[in-house]
Amino acid sequence: MIIVMKPTATQENINNVVRKIENAGLRTHLSTGEEVTIVGVIGDKKLIANLEVNMLEGVDKSVRITEKYKLVSRDFHPADTIIDVDGIKIGGEELVVMAGPCAVESLDQLLEAATLVKKSGAKFLRGGAYKPRTSPYDFQGLEEKGLKILRQAADEVGLKVVTEIVDKDDIPRMEEYSDILQVGARNMQNFQMLKALGRSKKPILLKRGLSATISEWLNAAEYIMAGGNEQVIFCERGIRTYETFTRNTLDLSAVAAIKELSHLPIIVDPSHGTGRWQMVQPMARAAIAAGADGLIIEVHPHPEVALSDGNQSLKPKNFDRLMKDLEAIAKIMGRTL
Repeated sequence: MIIVMKPTATQENINNVVRKIENAGLRTHLSTGEEVTIVGVIGDKKLIANLEVNMLEGVDKSVRITEKYKLVSRDFHPADTIIDVDGIKIGGEELVVMAGPCAVESLDQLLEAATLVKKSGAKFLRGGAYKPRTSPYDFQGLEEKGLKILRQAADEVGLKVVTEIVDKDDIPRMEEYSDILQVGARNMQNFQMLKALGRSKKPILLKRGLSATISEWLNAAEYIMAGGNEQVIFCERGIRTYETFTRNTLDLSAVAAIKELSHLPIIVDPSHGTGRWQMVQPMARAAIAAGADGLIIEVHPHPEVALSDGNQSLKPKNFDRLMKDLEAIAKIMGRTL
């Protein structure tokens, strides 16, 4: 349920409503806009059904919410949420690009990549230290050594770090090295991890599951927010369909859907979404035109010898060309890069 307060409602009116809700054994979530305040009610459905607040002074109306996700819903929080990562704002006017190799291979490799993507305008260095792979014989990552390399390279060139977490027990270690913790597609419904990340102070980049519906994705974010961490960023990275030409089917309609249903920001991963470097540039341009708040792109100085996902990695010169294209599209969209 959400309770819409009248524009003339006083702080005392709002406090009275909150007090009544909490006395009923329920929780509240306040969203204060320029004109009205919305009080979200969270908790047992039976208790909510018996809650009577319409007669309280300052209340305009109450609306029943049928979706299982609440905190994620735009009904609870009409204004867009902007996630501030040490001054870099995701979800605001400026588009944010995260770029780097699929996997951390060496300090030299990462420093070269970091220097080049920074020069082209990226704000975050991406790279996997822990690599969950389909085959147990594929490169699995450098683990903590990779995290240290990632942090060192990012700090030397002036970038923030985003990297994937694969085990909830690694959260403290990952928080030490990373500015954003990424939940990969395979872990989108790892509910124990999502609950643990709800207690983290770091922003969470939540990738869409391999075959997840929009509703399942939103509810995964709800797990994190219900734990107290409201810094969630969605990432569309393609879903599994019958198509075999591309690695996945990049669902750009998900950008519009998330913007309608949720207040949280969303970025797009055209690298995993297509699996083909030739398609990354056009799909990245389309993602920004669709309203995405940013991109996460695989860039490797020498993709022909990459230990992971070389076929979908852009060379630095192609990434630089793409960033120039995105600058023009951003301007049309009323945004900056």
